[in-house]
Amino acid sequence: MNQTDSVQEQVKSYYGKWLKRSEDLQTNVTCSLTRRPSSKTVCEAMTLIHPEVSQRYFGCGLVVPESLEGCHVLDLGSGSGRDCFILSKLVGPRGRVTGVDMTDEQIQLARRYVTYHQEKFGYKEANTEFVQGYIEKLGEAGIPYNSFDLLVSNCVICLCPDKKAVLEEAYRILKEGGELYFSDMYASEPLDEELKKDVVLWGEGLAGALYWKDLINLVKAVGFSTPYLVTASHIKIQKAEILKQTGDVQYASGTYRFFKLPAVKSERKSLVTYKGTVTDHQQELHFDSAHVFKKDKAVEVDGELAMVLKTSRFASHFDIQIIEEEKESLKDGYQQYCHLNPFLLADKLGSSIQKCSKAQKGSLCENQEEEEKKNTMVEG
Repeated sequence: MNQTDSVQEQVKSYYGKWLKRSEDLQTNVTCSLTRRPSSKTVCEAMTLIHPEVSQRYFGCGLVVPESLEGCHVLDLGSGSGRDCFILSKLVGPRGRVTGVDMTDEQIQLARRYVTYHQEKFGYKEANTEFVQGYIEKLGEAGIPYNSFDLLVSNCVICLCPDKKAVLEEAYRILKEGGELYFSDMYASEPLDEELKKDVVLWGEGLAGALYWKDLINLVKAVGFSTPYLVTASHIKIQKAEILKQTGDVQYASGTYRFFKLPAVKSERKSLVTYKGTVTDHQQELHFDSAHVFKKDKAVEVDGELAMVLKTSRFASHFDIQIIEEEKESLKDGYQQYCHLNPFLLADKLGSSIQKCSKAQKGSLCENQEEEEKKNTMVEG
């Protein structure tokens, strides 16, 4: 058995046989990211979820983006099915939600409540199904390629040893213009190999948490758009023995979104105007921590974001006017992406989500640069 197979078996046992409810986890990652207020429709859907399904929820966020009516959604690592059932209410009877999970116990639990939620939502037919399989091998699980509008995942990719394989499969599964919207755990620095040998640390997501900067490089290498950081929260480790193992490494949960853009891109800086047509977001649409689109107010965006809005399910909700061709950024890698740091955003948000303006982005960059200078001086 190779290392990947060994880790998968450990995680399956941890979530299938060891953990019985969310309180059994050793960190606070199961607390929903309350920094971004949920819409009325989402809150109503959550109240309709069966208690046993919610009790076996082990996620670290709320993976419910906007404009879901009629969408075909795939949940990577669907667990007890909580997020799938919430999404099935929001996509409506014309939409469809598929959950895939490797854990037999979780799949069986989710399947038991398909009819319950169908009846609770008043649908003539169930619009939710659950498939057992590995998210690194979606094709082998019978998931068709180029067939989904949206992929979500809730604190599962950190449990996978081969994250590139997960993202590559996600890219194949999505339609052009499709989105991967997910919450996950991230480390403040690259992890020591010793941490990756502990079963509990893998089960908690700590041993497999990706260094946040590596996420950006990996996502771009696979072919997706630049990630957009939606919200973030610090993770508190509750047990002293785990803190001793993780040492100086800090952890945060972050929700990112990125898109599968056309192979031939024509990225031009544009003025985009939100029409106010997304359900529950008539006055403004919070796209991520850096972009809040107010109804009927033109906003200048870079060429890549203009392309995202033009080719995704958001296209009908925006008027887009091209300004000019996009010039290559002269910023270095860190300067360009520092606003995607979940630790900085978690510090900034406090108790409520706020818009991160261009000026605030610059401030975040400066603060992090000062911190890195201090660290360099100490190391020297």
